[in-house]
Amino acid sequence: MRKFFVLYALLCAALCFSACSSAKTVTRMAADAETDLSGRWNDTDARLVAEAMISDVMQRPWISDFTGEEGRKPVVIVGDIRNRSREHIETLVFTKSLERELINSGKVKFVANEAERESVREERMNQQSEASPETMKRLGQETGADFCLQGLITSQTDRVEGQMVVFYKINLELIHMETNEKVWIGDKEIKKLIEQSRFRA
Repeated sequence: MRKFFVLYALLCAALCFSACSSAKTVTRMAADAETDLSGRWNDTDARLVAEAMISDVMQRPWISDFTGEEGRKPVVIVGDIRNRSREHIETLVFTKSLERELINSGKVKFVANEAERESVREERMNQQSEASPETMKRLGQETGADFCLQGLITSQTDRVEGQMVVFYKINLELIHMETNEKVWIGDKEIKKLIEQSRFRA
């Protein structure tokens, strides 16, 4: 019986120690603070790349050419951003960063993507039978995009013991919707050195 109580006491002590050693600490930080814990692609990369690339595309001749010919701002949509890197990247975060920078530039108009359009179309169809004639929105009045922004994310990894370099390349292309002419091609590169110390007893 005494052995049983000793084992029980040791088990309780071990569980208590395990619980105490796995306690979490959470620290709040600014949402736009630059953090990089793993070295993988993250929200900071998405934001910085979007800011740099949209700043570049807004300074190129295509926009003044279009405005001069058409007498209005071009309408842009963000199409597919394909991830061909070696890791999982949530491209929606990058897409939304691109959309934000485009809209905030004030130089273009922007239309909803395919998934968003389907949702809005469903609501508009409901209005045809449920909304009053004064507030009902008409069908067939959508704004068509003049240009589509598409892109590709690729990566390469080089590693030796205790160190790893991750190289990302982001390519974007702006395509005229009617002629398929590419009016702008841009790229951005990110290189990260990740070092991991070896623990010694």
